[in-house]
Amino acid sequence: MPMPDITPGAPCWIDLMTSDTEKAKAFYTALFGWTYETGDQEKYGGYITASKNGKMVAGIMEKQADMGAMPDLWSTYLRTDDIAATTEAAAANGGQVLLAPMEVPEQGSMAMYADASGAAIGAWQFGEMTGFELAAEAGAPAWHELLAKDYEAAVTFYQRVFGWETSVMSDTPEFRYITLGAGDQSKAGIMDASGFLPEQVPSMWSVYFAVEDTDASVEKATALGATVTQPAEDTPFGRLATLADPTGAVFRVIQELGQTA
Repeated sequence: MPMPDITPGAPCWIDLMTSDTEKAKAFYTALFGWTYETGDQEKYGGYITASKNGKMVAGIMEKQADMGAMPDLWSTYLRTDDIAATTEAAAANGGQVLLAPMEVPEQGSMAMYADASGAAIGAWQFGEMTGFELAAEAGAPAWHELLAKDYEAAVTFYQRVFGWETSVMSDTPEFRYITLGAGDQSKAGIMDASGFLPEQVPSMWSVYFAVEDTDASVEKATALGATVTQPAEDTPFGRLATLADPTGAVFRVIQELGQTA
């Protein structure tokens, strides 16, 4: 199985900030078949790495008490080869630095920004940890999408800050969408969400997980305590549903077109 091709600027990691790590672990094990390793508390703050078939796919960390009303959520990280320069560029192009670059011993360096549309996005500079080892397979991340309330500002931000070479998928008032890369080589997308995101909901990144059967996954997830926020529907890209896990973190599942369980 080849490793995912993670080019600079592309999604390289995802993690879950959760108020209940044990509940999250049990849920994602039952749904996706994940196994876990917990990092040293002193060195890595007890960061949990999730694997599918022995290959790293995601991280889980406990939400700190001082985070107050912040909801449980999935975050996406983009690869950078120069986290200091990326952080400067983020601040200079309408973004905010939420977490200044921080070295994770031996593993790499991370930072977190609010982009020009207000969505949180992480940056990761490779050390020994070079991103997820499995993608677009059942139980692994399949797609990463920004729902942006300020579409133009968001597109410009990722072009300038992360060096995105973008391809326009659609540019009609009803559906504006660009991708990082084109066609089968595309690695992430930005959608104009100004027409449908409620006022109180900010711009946000959304993580899609590949599944063999969307309907079966939704049924299993709800039996495990998840909530359906958008029922399963056929799209040009596969059968898609949006769920909130038992503590409220939102994610999507997608079954490829033509794929049978």
